[in-house]
Amino acid sequence: MNEKMEQENPADGTCLTEDEFVTEAPDNEAEAEKYKAQADEYLQLLQRVQADFDNFRRRTHQEREDWSKYCSARMVANLLPVLDNFERALHAAGSDINNFLEGMQLIYKQLKDVMEKEGVMTMDAVGKEFDPNFHEAVMQEPSEEHPDNTVLEELQKGYLLADRVIRPAMVKVAKKL
Repeated sequence: MNEKMEQENPADGTCLTEDEFVTEAPDNEAEAEKYKAQADEYLQLLQRVQADFDNFRRRTHQEREDWSKYCSARMVANLLPVLDNFERALHAAGSDINNFLEGMQLIYKQLKDVMEKEGVMTMDAVGKEFDPNFHEAVMQEPSEEHPDNTVLEELQKGYLLADRVIRPAMVKVAKKL
C-alpha cells in the first residue's frame, strides 16, 4: 500500500509525482538553482493569476455600477409619453370637464399599460387570507360572516414586480368575535 503522492503542477496542469515534488533541501547547487527557477516560475504564474483576478473584480464592479445607474432608463423612456399627455391635459384643463376626465382616464390606462409592460402587477387582496408577506394590516374589524384573518377591504393597492413585492397592500382584516 505504498501509493505515490501526486501534486498538481500549476504551470501546465500536469501532476508531479512524489519524486518530483520537493519536500526537503536539495543536495547540490545545480538542483537548488533548478528548484529556485521552478519556484520563480510558480511565483510569476501566481502573480499573473492574481492580477487577472484583480482586473476581473474591478471590471465587474464597474459593470455593476453602470448597470445600477442606468437600469431604470428603459422605464423612464416608456413613461415620458405619459408625462407628455399629462402636460397636454393640464394645458387643456380650462375647456370641457368631461373631455378632461376622459383624458385623465386615458392617461391612467396608458400608465397602467407601461407598468404592466415593465412587469409591475397589482395584487388582488380582498377575500384572501391575510399574508404578512403581501399585506400590511392597518385595521381589524369584527366579523361573524368572514373567517378569521380574511382581507375585508383594500385601503391601498399592493404591487409586485415579477415575483417580488415592491409595495404591500394596506388592508382591513376580519377578526372573529
